[in-house]
Amino acid sequence: MSKPDLSRAQWRKSSRSSANGQCVEVAHLDQAVAVRDSKNPDGPNLIFTRQAWASFVSGVKDSYSTVG
Repeated sequence: MSKPDLSRAQWRKSSRSSANGQCVEVAHLDQAVAVRDSKNPDGPNLIFTRQAWASFVSGVKDSYSTVG
């Protein structure tokens, strides 16, 4: 997968994020999902395939449901 162009990405932050800035932002792209640190938007990004991101989110949800 080549590095996607993030110049027009629409970054979103969870509505459950706290005001202390300890959160990440996610951008859904055509072929991938990008993640960045909200405190450092010009810093490095993590790029995931859509399938890898869906697996990650599913795993987090599954883990949360067994704890809560």
